[in-house]
Amino acid sequence: MTPPEAPRSDAGIMPPAVSSCSPRATEPQGHVPEKWTVLRKRADFLAAARARRQGTGSMLVQGRDRRDGDTAIRVGFTCSKKVGNAVARNRAKRRLRALARELLPAQGLPGWDYVLIGKAEETGARPYEALKRDLSYALRKLSGGA
Repeated sequence: MTPPEAPRSDAGIMPPAVSSCSPRATEPQGHVPEKWTVLRKRADFLAAARARRQGTGSMLVQGRDRRDGDTAIRVGFTCSKKVGNAVARNRAKRRLRALARELLPAQGLPGWDYVLIGKAEETGARPYEALKRDLSYALRKLSGGA
């Protein structure tokens, strides 16, 4: 057995590691950059609750036209304790965020607020493709009256 090589004396002056991948190189082809912001204020959630809503098998989607001249899409996520413990609620919200990231830039209406509400046992357990169909359906129905 041979001992390991001694480090070279110039090893301390190496340049910092640089990633060979640009941040955008890892995104899938045809990826639409995010064009939405997250709702944080209770008043925004309450305003969406007074507007249109569309239920599906796995979620409830509320949507409203803000009519404020801003073209940004805003979205909020919520899951009640009926969905389950904190782990189940967070899993459901992660899935809803992934759906919004994928579908809202292409199918959401500019200047609208959307709130995605998880359903007990359905949002976390339903296959992802079925969730996508549900959200796409809800967005079509909400925009039909616009």
